[in-house]
Amino acid sequence: MVGWILVVVSIVVIIVYTYIMFTPHWEILTKITLVVAIIGVFGILGWIGYTLATTPPPKPIEEIEKEIEEELKKLEQEAKKEEKTT
Repeated sequence: MVGWILVVVSIVVIIVYTYIMFTPHWEILTKITLVVAIIGVFGILGWIGYTLATTPPPKPIEEIEKEIEEELKKLEQEAKKEEKTT
């Protein structure tokens, strides 16, 4: 249902936009379109920049590998303890 609503709304917007482009108000419509496009593109670019600037860098792979090895050793030790108790 939502998909069909989006299709109908898109078709209506295309028809209205095309009609206005051939009226004396085409300059205003073009300016609005350009402003919205610039705000959209540079808003997304700013959001990406903010995300890159505020996200901490990931751990080095070597550190992650050490943590995994330590966890594996702990699991092996626990498994050995369980074998001894049974």
